[in-house]
Formats: sequence, C-alpha cells, structure tokens
Amino acid sequence: MTDFARGEPAPWFTAPTESQPAFDFASLGGQYVLIGFLPLDDATRVGALKMLAAHQGLFDDKTLTALAVLRDEATIAQVRDQRGLRWILDRDGAVSRLYGALDEAGAQTCHWVLLDPTLRLLAKAPVGAEAGLFAALSTLPPPQDHARTPLSAPALITPRVFEPELCRRLIALYDQTGGRASGVMRDVDGKTVAVMDPYKKRRDVLVEAPDLRAELRDALRRRLVPEIAKAFCFEATRIERYLVACYDAEEGGFFRPHRDNTTRGTAHRRFAVSINLNSEDFEGGDLRFPEFGPQTYRAPTGGAVVFACALLHEARPVTKGRRYAFLPFLYDEAAAQVREANRAHLGEQREGAAGLTAEAEDRLAPAT
Repeated sequence: MTDFARGEPAPWFTAPTESQPAFDFASLGGQYVLIGFLPLDDATRVGALKMLAAHQGLFDDKTLTALAVLRDEATIAQVRDQRGLRWILDRDGAVSRLYGALDEAGAQTCHWVLLDPTLRLLAKAPVGAEAGLFAALSTLPPPQDHARTPLSAPALITPRVFEPELCRRLIALYDQTGGRASGVMRDVDGKTVAVMDPYKKRRDVLVEAPDLRAELRDALRRRLVPEIAKAFCFEATRIERYLVACYDAEEGGFFRPHRDNTTRGTAHRRFAVSINLNSEDFEGGDLRFPEFGPQTYRAPTGGAVVFACALLHEARPVTKGRRYAFLPFLYDEAAAQVREANRAHLGEQREGAAGLTAEAEDRLAPAT
C-alpha cells in the first residue's frame, strides 16, 4: 500500500510479537495506534528507537498503543514487549510490504503511521523526520472524541424476539445441563480450532432437542429476520449454532474485544445475535463496541442486539448475578458456499466448545 492516504482503513494482519506467536492487529480498535516500520541501517534505526523510548509514557494500551515493526535479527534478539508497546517480528517482510515499507525488490520506505480508533490513517511521517508526528501524540483528543461528534455503533436492538416463557425454558435447560467452559477460535497450522484462552470467561450449553431448535428458529425467522432485512438490507437464511451462554459474576464472566469472522472456519459468519434471557437479573455484562466509543448496549429480556460479525465488540464483565443469553450467528446462501469451501480447514475441536462441528448447517426456513 504505497499510496496509503488519510482516512483510508489500515490493512489488517496477524504476526508474531516478542510475547505472542499470533498477535491480531484488528483487536486494537478503540484506541490510537502508532506503527513504526524501522530501517535496517543502524544509525536511523537507533534514532527511531530513541524516539519511542522518549515517548514511552504515552503508550498505555488504552488510549494509544505503539507497534514497532522489526526485520533485523540483532534488534529482535534484544527487545521485550511492554505495556503499550509491542514489537512486530516481521522477518519475512510481509507486514512491511503490506504497508508499502518494503517493495518486492527489497527497497525500504521506512515510515510511521498513526491510526485513529477505527484503524484508519490519521497521519504519517518518514522515519528520521517524525518529530512533529510524535509531538502531536500528546495533543490527541480522547479516543471517544476523535471524530469530534458522538458516534453510535451500527447495532440493531429489537425487543420481543423471544417470549418470556421461552427465555425461562432456555435458562432452565442451561441450569439443568450445566455449562462447559467456552473457547475461542484460532487458525493454527492451517486449521481453525477451538482453544481455551484467558481472553474469555464464559460457559455454554448447546440446544440439542429438535423441537426446541425449531421453535427458536421460527421465532428468529418471524420476528428478527424481517428487522435485519429492514435495517441492513440483508436476507438471513441460515443459522449457525443454538447456544445458551452464561456469564457468571462469581467467575467474573467476560469476553474481551474480538471479531467473530477472522478465521477460515468462521469467515462465513455475517451477523451476530445476542438475545438476553434475563436482563433484569444481572449487573454489568453489556455489549460494547470499542471503535465507536465507551457506551454500552443491552437488549431487554427476550430482545436481541444484532451487529455485523466484523465489528470489534466485547461483553463487559458481569459484576452481579448471571447473564444468560442465546448467541447464534446468521448468514445467507452466498456465505453458505464460503462455509462449505472452508470445511476442509476445520480442525478437531472439543465437542460443544464453539458449535462449529457440533452444529449442522440449518436453514431458517425450509428450502424451496
């Protein structure tokens, strides 16, 4: 990306850092991000490193995070990730090429890019002429004010999707069955697998009874799908997983910021649905979309919050009681082809961990 211009979205990547084998750049939304593509020649690289060190106090992992992209082994051997500063180990140059810092002939164009909280370009400067850019870091407005106008996440809240009696039955099913610790999806060696991760603390139960699944499917088709079509001009025709989840305050239940379609095995997902089953009975636990500010979103009991799977979102920690929710994903026929094509990339998973292999594809309405 040699002509990366102000306002354009930054390319996403996954790359190793000093402390993480597969750091997900897309998880950084909601804060400013400074990326430096550091040169191989010693003198210029040392100057850039001194500039980072002089501004270390600004990098807090909440309002501003810095990423330093390294390709020389000598520096890689010396660095350690710190709060607000991660070292991207770009040995093969893939990230540098993605941002136009390295061309196919091996020529360097080392520079800094500053991204806004939606991960779009705010400013850039060459390495060696970055003093003005770094001086501006301390004058940035709070992330929630970066647009100079209030922002709202493009999320749909729809009440009265499930009747109260159905909500109670789903809670009873969970309590009777007992939830299992829920993992997250990762691509590992070309396969999408469910892994346990401290990024998430939640327990899940999969609905197995065909009659209950049909009842849930019918409620979504009749009460929610038309609202999605109206709000997003999207015709949802398929559902992935019938999953009742519980975030328990006793465990500090939460799910940190993530996106729901970033692996091969989840790339077909189009919209996430979060239907609260007992909104009056817990504190905390609401949804937040970091790229759109600090406000949180809570549907009433039986109501749904619907949002695109590509949006960065989190379930805030439950601080009192238990939050029960029904959490399917919806997609369409075009996405069903993507799912089928990617089945070969699904690795073995503990049954029920994420609902990918335990759930068959299911149409929201009978095929015609």
